[in-house]
Amino acid sequence: MRIQESLSKSETSAPMLHRGSMNGGRTMLTAALLMAAAAQPGLAQWMSQDDAFLPSSVITASTVPANGDVNPYGVAFVPRNFSTGTGPLHAGDILVANFNNNQNLQGTGTTIVDISKSGAQSLFFKGTAPLGLSTALGTLSLYGYVVVGNAPTADGTSATAQPGALLVIDNQGKLVQTITSKWIQFPWDMALVDKGDWAIAFVANALNGTVSRLDFKVTSSGLKLESATTIASGYVHRGDPATLFVSPTGLVYDARRGRLFVASSGDNAVFAVQDAANRDKDAGMGSIIYEDNAHLHGALAMAEAPNGHLLVTNSDGINPDPNQPSEIVEFTKDGDFVKEIPVDPAQGGSFGLAVHSTHDKAILAAVDDNASTLLIWALNRP
Repeated sequence: MRIQESLSKSETSAPMLHRGSMNGGRTMLTAALLMAAAAQPGLAQWMSQDDAFLPSSVITASTVPANGDVNPYGVAFVPRNFSTGTGPLHAGDILVANFNNNQNLQGTGTTIVDISKSGAQSLFFKGTAPLGLSTALGTLSLYGYVVVGNAPTADGTSATAQPGALLVIDNQGKLVQTITSKWIQFPWDMALVDKGDWAIAFVANALNGTVSRLDFKVTSSGLKLESATTIASGYVHRGDPATLFVSPTGLVYDARRGRLFVASSGDNAVFAVQDAANRDKDAGMGSIIYEDNAHLHGALAMAEAPNGHLLVTNSDGINPDPNQPSEIVEFTKDGDFVKEIPVDPAQGGSFGLAVHSTHDKAILAAVDDNASTLLIWALNRP
């Protein structure tokens, strides 16, 4: 997502046009930004003046490896129970997948970098072209697997996009498996549900505007596909010269209610698909949860905050607003706007993000793909 137009951010916002009323008081997490002396010497602690989840940034880390890959997309934390073995990963590390090569051609990046808690970067995985490592990035803890979407192009344009695959990488950074399927059609994003010796991959497909569910048996030798089906369809999907594709992207699975949330860029809305883990029929687009033309500008990647709110990034390729470039928007699952923050002063910088929680802390990591950096926020939990 490389939109290079430089724009300044206004101090004022347009009136809200969302479903439901603004209700920031529903937040359950009171945020206090941690300015750790070891990581950021000389910075004073800052206490939020509201009860939203979104804070101010603490650490900025480069995501550009030695081969020059740029345009970071997928973001995933290494969880506490991840089987690291003798490999380079540690619990709390942040993995970032690169979508572009050193010539900045979309769908040609081959690397995943590892960002430590201090912000230091190292190379975790380097694959062999043709690759384009997308926002579809997740981990499976039992055997220490990293799963990433391969959404490749031949020349950086949507006209040469191939269906792609899911790549399974072990905790040493070695490719174990390449999974292709008719249910994988340019995997633009993914929600990976880890259940130990089995897993569900919900995949947003850019080529046909669908969401697939793939059910896997997880073994020491890789993933075995047990079943697959299309659970949602009908979302706007098309090639785009700036964003490569406008299609369904961000996915969040709510296990308690069995709902899969789908952020669709072209529809500029967030939908919910009911009974997502069990349904054997296509639910169409599902029901609209959040539709807000004042704050949504091409709803893109998505994550869930510890307070139960959803965070969605804006591509700025749909309904752009020069006063709100590269925003992350926080809203409730009932469709109430809470807060937004920018990751870059220019449009097109906000894409992948992830949230990690411990008993006393919550970490938000989000890429700025204009600058090829990762922004890391740390917050106290009450």
